[in-house]
Amino acid sequence: DVTEIEEKEAQAKQEEQIMKEQELSNLLHEKRYLKALGLAISLDRPHTVLMVVKAILKETDGRRHLEENIVRLRKDQKEAVLTFLVTWNTNSRNCHEAQAVIETLLKHEAPDSLLQYSGIKSAVESLLPYT
Repeated sequence: DVTEIEEKEAQAKQEEQIMKEQELSNLLHEKRYLKALGLAISLDRPHTVLMVVKAILKETDGRRHLEENIVRLRKDQKEAVLTFLVTWNTNSRNCHEAQAVIETLLKHEAPDSLLQYSGIKSAVESLLPYT
């Protein structure tokens, strides 16, 4: 009977998820946005990533801070943000944040580098009608 083992594993995963949620909340409170972005991306939480981007943009000189944080993300994290912002861009409430991130990616990534992103073609096709 492996039921007890499976229950313990599920409980451990749930506890880990709760710990990460608390850590994310603490990072946002402490305005440690780069770590908060990384954690929200790793948790696959597009809405939370959007909230972090909005928090950064509300800061004094927010655009510059957003650029500094987006540029420091790893390639796989930037790819994840790109897929998230495609959805954000379709909503008028979130399109400004999406456009700010797109602008940063286009400014700081070479075209050849952007072409290496997974899903770039579909992302561009989805962004064009709304941009």
